[in-house]
Amino acid sequence: QVLLVESGGGLVQAGGSLRLSCTISARWTYAMGWFRQTPGKDREWVAAISATGEIKEYEDSVKGRFSISRDNAKYTTSLQMNNLRPEDTAVYYCNQAPDTQIMMTRHPRDFDSWGQGTLVIVSP
Repeated sequence: QVLLVESGGGLVQAGGSLRLSCTISARWTYAMGWFRQTPGKDREWVAAISATGEIKEYEDSVKGRFSISRDNAKYTTSLQMNNLRPEDTAVYYCNQAPDTQIMMTRHPRDFDSWGQGTLVIVSP
């Protein structure tokens, strides 16, 4: 079972920035992605990066504000979040998939495992 550990969440005012990190224990040749979930809503995909880092995809509401990256030497992926909005408040999770398209379209329940997530709270 793949181990995923997210970190970097916190409380920030609207317009502020946070940087989330995720460490993964296996399959580093896979695409990586970030998701978020708020109470009462399904977990939604936010961003994805291919195994080589050449392809990056973003959900429309975060385009131009969030930036995904990966450090293959450290087995980590990061999500730089700028100009945060109250509607970005959620628990953020990372995961992996064979490619970015699968990451974007696979239902959250179809992933093998999830980490504990990291909570981001954006105050008005």
